[in-house]
This record gives sequence, structure tokens and C-alpha cells, in this order.
Amino acid sequence: MSPEETRDPRTAEVEAANAAFYETLERGDAAAMDDLWLLDDGVSCVHPGWPVLSGRGEVLRSYALIMAHTEYIQFFLTDVRAQVAGDTAVVTCTENILSGGPAESAGELGPLVGQHAVATNVFRRTPEGWRLWSHHGSPVLMEETADDAGPAPDDDEAAGS
Repeated sequence: MSPEETRDPRTAEVEAANAAFYETLERGDAAAMDDLWLLDDGVSCVHPGWPVLSGRGEVLRSYALIMAHTEYIQFFLTDVRAQVAGDTAVVTCTENILSGGPAESAGELGPLVGQHAVATNVFRRTPEGWRLWSHHGSPVLMEETADDAGPAPDDDEAAGS
């Protein structure tokens, strides 16, 4: 049997729910975002650099604010790992994010910025399918490379001349 044949079908369902979460955010669809979260008030969310948001209303308001103030956002997910245990699933991934701010001129795209975050998304299975219970995103600090540090001093500068 191949690994795909022995794979728990719930894993593919959770991966699809995780992908739908990011696609919904990219589209800026607040109604669809509402449908992705559990209906109970025990949901939580941590956006990179934000405090913990608790409760369905607070979490959904945060996404509405993000979507209203983001001209463009696209997620390229890597390192996606899903684990299912009963009616709970955990998905970890790296969010490679391309986003844009407001344009200076009408009809143009604003400056694009690349960012990286790691995320943990916790899902619970409901009669309607897998729903988000918690999202936690943390920024990834990129290591500085020699190219980022600027030009290397020449031998005279290095010697203190």
C-alpha cells in the first residue's frame, strides 16, 4: 500500500480547511471567515505582534480590521504538517506572506512587502466540518546575510586607516 492509501482521510479534510482559511483571508471575505470559526466563545487568536484575542467576536473583529486595511495579501504556505487526534486537529505551517499597502495613485498597487511567520492552527470537527478553534502566528526573524550588512570594508578601512 502506498502512503497515500494508508493516509487518514481526516488529514486531507483538515488540510483543505486550513487552505480555505488562508484563501478566505486573501479574498477579504468576512462572511466566509465567520463560517470557518467555531460557534463557541472559546476561540482564540494571536496575530504576529498582537496580544491574545479571546472570544469569537473579538477574533472575527480582528480579521475584519485586517481585511479592511490590507490592499493586497497572498499566502504561500510551506512546511504544512497536519495531525488529527479524534475530533481535534493541529496544523503547523510557515506563512510566506506577500502584502501591499495603499497605493499613492488611484488604480495602482501599493508597495509590496514580504514577510514570514510560523503558524499553529487548531481545528475541531463539528457536524458542519472542521472549524478553527485557535490560530497563533509568530513572526520569523530572518538572519542577516553578508549581502544585507552592506559592503565589506576594504583592507585600508579594516586596518583603521
